[in-house]
Amino acid sequence: MDIPIMSILEVVAIVAFSVPGAAVAIDTGLDIFGVVFIGVITALGGGVLRDLILGIFPPVMFTYKIYVIASAITSLIIFFLALWDKERYFRNIERVDRIVNVFDAVGIGLFSVTSIQRCFQYGYGDNAFLCIMMAMITCIGGSLLRDLICQRLPAILRKRIYALATIAGGMVYYYMYRYGCDINLSMFCGAATTVVIRLLATRYKWNMPRIVK
Repeated sequence: MDIPIMSILEVVAIVAFSVPGAAVAIDTGLDIFGVVFIGVITALGGGVLRDLILGIFPPVMFTYKIYVIASAITSLIIFFLALWDKERYFRNIERVDRIVNVFDAVGIGLFSVTSIQRCFQYGYGDNAFLCIMMAMITCIGGSLLRDLICQRLPAILRKRIYALATIAGGMVYYYMYRYGCDINLSMFCGAATTVVIRLLATRYKWNMPRIVK
């Protein structure tokens, strides 16, 4: 798979991930810089963690400036949309949350496959466990950093099947590709698996078992 195509997919994922990042920052009450910063951290933080584990220096976000630019612009758009009509934004917060969940699902769907492709690119394709774990870390890393910075209990630890969706999608892509399926079909099936699981978990409020007082 050539790099420009993968870069386009990653830009789409970054834009999609920046939306929930900016929305959480707005809900937390951060200023415009904080919204952009959290948007970028959400979109790119997981990729940085992945690259550090894989020994990619500097991490990809520092060599492909378009990634940071795309995330910053997306975050600014969300900020100004909320600022333009604050009352309507907060009055329809549940609808906003549903829209944000769709962007989030698309983001983790794309990242779950492009991260594995990055592993193949750097020679780790024979290590299935590493590849699939990198897909998960890329997808949850930014959201985890976002919630910690915003002093929230990380959503990935308590709400709606999230990490498992990325693992499922990553496994579908990895094994389809390794067993000779067309790469485009493999990526589509892997990303679709993650997106569908994530959206169904949101729609039907699927959660992992937990002990509640």
